[in-house]
Amino acid sequence: MSKSFLDPDHPMFRRVWVRWVTTLAPLAWGAFELYLGNPFWAILFAAAGVYAGWALIVKGPGQG
Repeated sequence: MSKSFLDPDHPMFRRVWVRWVTTLAPLAWGAFELYLGNPFWAILFAAAGVYAGWALIVKGPGQG
C-alpha cells in the first residue's frame, strides 16, 4: 500500500474551499517570488501548487 504525499481523503480536505486554498496559496506565493526576481523559489512554489491542484481538485477525494 502506497501513501500519497498529499492525501485528498484526509478529513481536513473534506471542504472544497480548503482544497482550493491549499492549491492557490502556493501558486500565489510562486507568482510573488517571480515578481521579486527569485525564479528558483517561484518554480518550487508553483510546482507545489500544481501538484496540490492535481491531487486535491483534478484527482479529488475518493479517487484513491
